[in-house]
Amino acid sequence: MSTVLLPPVAPDVLADAVEQLSARLRKKLDAAIADCAERAVAGADGSVEVRFGEDAAVTLRPGPSGAVTAAEQAVCSCLLAPRCLHRAATLGAAPIADADPEEHGDDDGGAGPTADEKGDAREDEGEGMGVASAAPTGTAAAPAPSSPAPPASVPAPAPAPAPAVTEAQVRAARALWEATAEALSAGVTAGGAVVQAELLRAAHTARLAGLPRAEAAALRVVRGLRAARERSSGQGLGELAGAFRDLLAGAALLAAGSAEGGAAGSARRVYEQGGSLRVFGLCREPVLSATGYGGVTTHLLGADGAAYTVSDVRPGGLARVKGAGSASVALGGGVLDHAGLARGGLLVVGATVSADGRLGAGKKVSATPLRGVDWSEEPAAALFARPVREAMAAVLDHAEAEGGDPAGPGARLLGCDVEVVGAAGDSVVVRVAGGGPLLRLRPAHPHPELPHAANLRRIAEHPGVALRVLGRPDLDRAATLRPLAVGPVPGAADTLRLPEDWKGRADLGYHRLQGEHFPHGTARPAAAGPVSAGPDPLADAPLWRVRRLLETGVAGGRRAVAEAERGTDAAALAARLTRAGLGGAADLARALTAEAGRRPRDAFGRLTDPSADAYARAWLASAVHLAAAERSLVAASWS
Repeated sequence: MSTVLLPPVAPDVLADAVEQLSARLRKKLDAAIADCAERAVAGADGSVEVRFGEDAAVTLRPGPSGAVTAAEQAVCSCLLAPRCLHRAATLGAAPIADADPEEHGDDDGGAGPTADEKGDAREDEGEGMGVASAAPTGTAAAPAPSSPAPPASVPAPAPAPAPAVTEAQVRAARALWEATAEALSAGVTAGGAVVQAELLRAAHTARLAGLPRAEAAALRVVRGLRAARERSSGQGLGELAGAFRDLLAGAALLAAGSAEGGAAGSARRVYEQGGSLRVFGLCREPVLSATGYGGVTTHLLGADGAAYTVSDVRPGGLARVKGAGSASVALGGGVLDHAGLARGGLLVVGATVSADGRLGAGKKVSATPLRGVDWSEEPAAALFARPVREAMAAVLDHAEAEGGDPAGPGARLLGCDVEVVGAAGDSVVVRVAGGGPLLRLRPAHPHPELPHAANLRRIAEHPGVALRVLGRPDLDRAATLRPLAVGPVPGAADTLRLPEDWKGRADLGYHRLQGEHFPHGTARPAAAGPVSAGPDPLADAPLWRVRRLLETGVAGGRRAVAEAERGTDAAALAARLTRAGLGGAADLARALTAEAGRRPRDAFGRLTDPSADAYARAWLASAVHLAAAERSLVAASWS
């Protein structure tokens, strides 16, 4: 279903429209939504009209933000309006609007909303999507290159402790838990517009209670349900299961009242004074979200090894992604563009820094261009000197401390020197220099118009070539790195020969590698047989059976999991997990299937416990255990 013409609709407007319907009309809502988008016609005044026969027409008049944010902006001409099926169906067919842009703005004049705020990019575009506010690795302190010493830094004030969760937030979290549990119990099959509206109502309540993180997680689940029901090629059950897990886990902590104040999230990015900073460019990363946002993030490294980013992400899509890569940097009146900053440096005076390392562009900030550093110079060289096992352990520790998101705000990049082995499917197999493990390089972004995949195919044609790689570890796959940039290995004979104006590295999301960039004589046709990517502990473990059970529940709801319990599959699943030494996973899987089939009834056949609470808790326990077990296996694959 195409929704190109229909403007986004605020969650509370849609929830109110569905709530006003009678029980009889609610049963017809999903069928009415199916063809609304095809009936949409754009008006000359910016409105959109959807006709239902000759007697009814719904007119949407979005506000200045481009979204329908008030009930009076959606009007139907029928006699039942506003409690009519036409109006609710039209609103239900439109995309879900993000939160008010003013609430997600930058406190200090940043370059617009990030992809994390405007729809998770990995979820919207498939695996490997770039995220605007990701920050690279760089924990080891290293001396700055020879140059005048920077002005003394002003110590940043200690952030105020986050307030405790309020009673209103606890009530909102409980309502969100209940709505999410019912949506999970229904599954994609029965998770139509009415179920989604209940979840949107709870999300709006969470927003009013000051829980922006919970609201954003709920919107991701609703968008995932919609995409799955429409059989969107970009939406997988695994991604939707992960969205349910994150939402349930966050709601459970908040509802229990035991979560720290920071678990509520922040509707606005908060910047702290960072004093004077000397930062050096590492690479550029294109950012493209299916919710319509595009731009670039430039990754920077401080003289002390701290990680920073400068982002420019706004509405615009693919065209803006390509243009933003060479657009001017909105930071303290600096004269560099993002391409120049990725190879240069800045002396930032009066710097403001967010918790995820993003530099603010406030009025009091000034920036002076500096000479950049090569990847073989400090502080950048420290990124590639650390053993990959230690670097990966640091990435995992940091991801766990920041909420478990490997590509979210504050995520880290990993650098290493590798030797190309060859292609293995859509991956490039490389071996870490010095007898390290085999790694798989996969595109950092799946969009065909971006050069990530083409560059990896070109690299795979040159086995034996040494590369210096900087990328983001994929924590959902064994020994997998999603490279953002590559460069030559200092002192290696067979390595890249990059143009001088690229200044020692290629941004895989913007540059295109050619045959002339590789040593002569290294190119060869595709190997006769597949290249071995080495052992995969994640694929070899029977945990995929647990994942399939959880995804079955997401797709078919509680009833589908109960059906699995009645057959022989449940016993076989537990037996295989137990034999593999995964007794905890086996016990949790048994508990999940048993709870799914537990539907006690009274003498008249009525359910005595219709709540989905216990089922959701059993599903969440198994999902959290699975995520932890898979994360351990992924960590082991980097050894």
